[in-house]
Amino acid sequence: MSIRHQAAGALALTALIASVAFAAPPRPAIVELYTSEGCSSCPPAEALIERLAKQPGVLPLAFHVDYWDQLGWRDRFSMKEATQRQQDLARALGLSTIGTPQLVVDGRHAVWGVDADNLTRVLKTPRSDVPLSLERAGTDLVVRTPARDGRDVYDVYVVGYLPQAVTRIGKGENAGRTLTEVNVVRYIRKIGQSSGTAGEWKFSLTSLPSDASHVVVFLQKPGNGAIVGAQIG
Repeated sequence: MSIRHQAAGALALTALIASVAFAAPPRPAIVELYTSEGCSSCPPAEALIERLAKQPGVLPLAFHVDYWDQLGWRDRFSMKEATQRQQDLARALGLSTIGTPQLVVDGRHAVWGVDADNLTRVLKTPRSDVPLSLERAGTDLVVRTPARDGRDVYDVYVVGYLPQAVTRIGKGENAGRTLTEVNVVRYIRKIGQSSGTAGEWKFSLTSLPSDASHVVVFLQKPGNGAIVGAQIG
């Protein structure tokens, strides 16, 4: 075999390995629920995302906001980061207010309350799938994005979540109820930005709270809020 053919073969093999490395399943639709244990309208929305969690191709995430905490019951899962993210998405979507329960699909579509029909319609919207891959190396999560055409830049987020919790509510609007909560977000951080060149980031899994046993990484357009890629780790 000539040197030229050997070089061509090596390049083809490299391209094949790269394509296999990033040939992950189609990304899930990310459905963010903004909720609180102190909100009497939220349990039906929690039940809705519990059903969604069993549906292939959808990853619901429950962000517990903290602005209900002074109204009779402190939500043990509330995070200021959840409230900040809801506010940021509201600005990106041009919403005049925030509240609970609110669903946001792929950072692009807001659905108020428990509107299953509207949510079903939104979930049928075609979604982009910018590739990324995840690898666990000891206590690190290695996130990689391949080189791609275009100049778009995306923020890289890591989200740690608790798959299920059961909470007995002692006070507030839901006093006396026992709530089953799924995919409760316990951690969200931006770890970098992905551009047209190949990228790699290492995230220490020891940074996660002890109850955040599951991880998802997604790519989001800065300022726009749209999620364009996601992988569950």
